[in-house]
Amino acid sequence: MTRRLRVAGVDEAGRGPLAGPVVVAAVVLHPKRPIAGLDDSKKLTEKRREALYPQIVERALAWRIEFVGVEEIDRINIYHATHAGMTRAVQALAPAAERVLVDGNRLPPGLPCPARAIVGGDASEEAIMAASILAKVARDRAMVALHAQFPAYGFDRHKGYSAPSHFAALERHGPCIHHRRSFAPVSRLLAPAPTAPALADLFDTPVLA
Repeated sequence: MTRRLRVAGVDEAGRGPLAGPVVVAAVVLHPKRPIAGLDDSKKLTEKRREALYPQIVERALAWRIEFVGVEEIDRINIYHATHAGMTRAVQALAPAAERVLVDGNRLPPGLPCPARAIVGGDASEEAIMAASILAKVARDRAMVALHAQFPAYGFDRHKGYSAPSHFAALERHGPCIHHRRSFAPVSRLLAPAPTAPALADLFDTPVLA
């Protein structure tokens, strides 16, 4: 009997927020331990995601979650940071993946085995669905933990996304260490304000006839 390849699904959570890490997960599902109710994490309620998370961790043949922090995001940009996290997650799987399915239209460099990018893969491939759930739950939990350190920003509610309440908190308090300084709404707040001319300078300006 031909053995089934170990196929890893890969997905991320948190590419768009203004704060916090981007989180990547890779999952190899066990063919003899099915998990009922898998779906794209965005289509599931928070309660359902939390219920599926321990099932995936317990029943998967292999899984890995990678956190890519704001320092790396700001240094190499969110696109490359996400791909770096994907590669690290796949490389850390044990047993190793023999094929990789990535949600999206681009493959990260450095994958250790053949791979395919699938647009909308989190709605069609169960391994990617499982990865999307692990990444989403892990990131949401991380943002709740950041809220305990920086309660003024409301990270527990908007999870770092561009919510009106988040913009208001940024205007009021400025960015914290977990904000992505390479993202325009944050970098604008860090730019030095233009200085007004001193009163004496106004009167020293020559008047042209």
